[in-house]
Amino acid sequence: MLIFNAILLLVFDFYIFFALRATKIKFATTKLFTLIWWGYSISLLLGLIIAAEFNLPLAYRSVVLVTFFMTATCKFIFILILLIDDIRRGGVWVARLFKPKARMTFAEHTEVLDEPLPERPKNGISRSDFLMKSGLVVASLPLFPLSWGVISSAYDYRIRQQKLVLPNLPKAFHGMKLAQISDVHSGSFYNHKAVLGGIEMLLGEKPDMIFFTGDLVNNVASEMRNYQDIFSKLKADFGVFSTLGNHDYGDYYYGKEDSPEKRKNLQHLIETQKVMGWDLLMDENRTIKVGNDEISVVGVQNWGTGRFPMKGDLAKALVGTEDKAVKLLLSHDPSHWRAQVLDTDVDVMFAGHTHGMQFGVRGEHFQWSPAKYIYKEWAGLYKEDNKQLYVNTGYGFLGYPGRVGILPEITIFELVTG
Repeated sequence: MLIFNAILLLVFDFYIFFALRATKIKFATTKLFTLIWWGYSISLLLGLIIAAEFNLPLAYRSVVLVTFFMTATCKFIFILILLIDDIRRGGVWVARLFKPKARMTFAEHTEVLDEPLPERPKNGISRSDFLMKSGLVVASLPLFPLSWGVISSAYDYRIRQQKLVLPNLPKAFHGMKLAQISDVHSGSFYNHKAVLGGIEMLLGEKPDMIFFTGDLVNNVASEMRNYQDIFSKLKADFGVFSTLGNHDYGDYYYGKEDSPEKRKNLQHLIETQKVMGWDLLMDENRTIKVGNDEISVVGVQNWGTGRFPMKGDLAKALVGTEDKAVKLLLSHDPSHWRAQVLDTDVDVMFAGHTHGMQFGVRGEHFQWSPAKYIYKEWAGLYKEDNKQLYVNTGYGFLGYPGRVGILPEITIFELVTG
């Protein structure tokens, strides 16, 4: 799909470029315009290829893909404008081909010549003016949602209610409420009060357990300094359980190679979660008991396909859970589900990582984002046989400091026996 869309965008580029060159817009005939037009298009195409071929940080790929789809949308609308005018002009040309030739008097011939040509109307707007004004309008369209995404949507937390029907769920757990947040990315925050507001929304739901599925920071543990007090407020009767995401290891700051500084940073992050009262599961499991019934909460370190860290040891994490009726798994990257988790007896996996690319459309019965071209499972609930995956689109943001259509999410689950 990405290759197809890239080729399609190039076709759009050629069509629009030569259409603009054919107008009387002076700037469109200059070398500077040619350099800007093709420089931008080639740069975007190269960025798309790099994003598709290399597993670079999500922030980079988000910027490239959002830019690509916004550009393609604008150019598609621009082409519709061009086609309307070209179809009209083509119709006039065809009509003149088939118009019967007849002798005309000198007066009639003069009258025909005096008819306004498409580019030189006596009244109204010329094609050049039309293209210029339409182009300005179309080019400005992406600025509105992107600006609104920063101003209004970055902290517009939404609670999503989701029932989880589990055939093996002990009756004692029927109706239990779980909360999930993911991808805090505290290094991107710039509004302390808004972040607190989201946490208070979560606590207002009074969950019995809380899950956090990775990426507490962007790069270094110290990013939590100004927000540790807020996330320490997360409390639940059966505990707050967490796991690590790809950003939590410091790879994007210290590099992928091991170093004392990198190990120290990770230890600082682990201690931060401990101070906040979170139970960080590093390829471990915990038994949750209600009466005589038990279920397992399992957590693995980050495990992702491609070049994302494969640090998690799922087999190790599941040791001791063999006799538990239900196993709930915290694993940051949704690609882990198909790669390993479906081959186990894990009932539900909770993930994050994708952010829904922070751009798209998400309704009750329909959702779309560029993220779907990277991740088969990218937002919401997925089922295969009796196994389920839920992908949370994230509490924070990365790269682009906002969200368009895919709002920050707090998920509240109700466990149901069925």
